[in-house]
Amino acid sequence: MTELAAIDFFTVHTAAFRTIYVFIVLSLDRRRIVHFNVTRNPTAEWTRLQLIQAFPFDTAPRTLIRDRDGIYGQQVVDTLNSMGIKPVIIARRSPWQNGYCERVIGTIRRECLDHVIVLSERHLRRVLTEYLAYYHESRTHLGLGKGAPEARVVQAPDIGPVASEPVLGGLHHRYYRDAA
Repeated sequence: MTELAAIDFFTVHTAAFRTIYVFIVLSLDRRRIVHFNVTRNPTAEWTRLQLIQAFPFDTAPRTLIRDRDGIYGQQVVDTLNSMGIKPVIIARRSPWQNGYCERVIGTIRRECLDHVIVLSERHLRRVLTEYLAYYHESRTHLGLGKGAPEARVVQAPDIGPVASEPVLGGLHHRYYRDAA
């Protein structure tokens, strides 16, 4: 695991105008989302369980950046302490201090959620799972030297012509060389 991670919540509204909360845990070394989950009723206990699931065994980072959201109650603080994680709490009304997390939330919104009508928690979880597979394996990041969070093998031009595979019903495409 990385030495530094960040967490944050964001909201998504469904077709029935219900609010769903999305919790993400971002590893800052490769901008990899190591864990996410959705709920309509986030609590400190639920958040505590998400942190435990995000960092099983000895994979916890040394430092975790978070905001001052009231959802991070004493249970979350105690869990971070028991896992040996030092929390860095950003200043009030200063989202730029958790810039990587804010950036990935903006990316998820612009590239995925702004183009999808979410029906339910289950639907949102499925959409995000498919998008995050694309985000980790195929989407390039300038900050990673045009690489993806999960390293890929560069395919030589002599393998074959370029082909594409639709992701999220054609919202995005994964490009690869089709072996002849």
